[in-house]
Amino acid sequence: MRKSDHPIYSRPGHLIRRLQQIAVAVFMNETKRFDITPVQYSALLAVQISPGIDQKTLVNVIALDRSTVADVVGRLENKRWIKRVVDRRSKRLTITAAGRNVLRSIDSAVDRVQELILDPLSRSERLAFVDMLERLVKLNNSRSRAPLGGDPERTKSRKSED
Repeated sequence: MRKSDHPIYSRPGHLIRRLQQIAVAVFMNETKRFDITPVQYSALLAVQISPGIDQKTLVNVIALDRSTVADVVGRLENKRWIKRVVDRRSKRLTITAAGRNVLRSIDSAVDRVQELILDPLSRSERLAFVDMLERLVKLNNSRSRAPLGGDPERTKSRKSED
């Protein structure tokens, strides 16, 4: 049996991981002049969309764990693309002019990334593929270690403990 005949190469988990690696590679190649990762891009965009967002909310908006978000926020702050504003007990995040400029400048490159990833598929396959991805992500969200929007079950249990 050849290595490529092994069942792992047709398992959804393996294929999703490989596609994610490919997507990151394409993103990094198309956006290299901006010195930004896909996660940093998501965080920067979320801060632009929700000025004054705090890190805890950012965790839920971009579906990352707290330690990763803290690292990403630190890197964006070091690049002077966002700033933390201390407001009583919380630290609010705001985008800087430099951060807004990066997002404006990177738009076409990010659009190109999406095109390149889906390029091998026909238009109807692209629509079906994205629809299936959205459904799988939504229906499996609660199984994530960092669910989008937070985990309703964890939120309920935290409230009942208070």
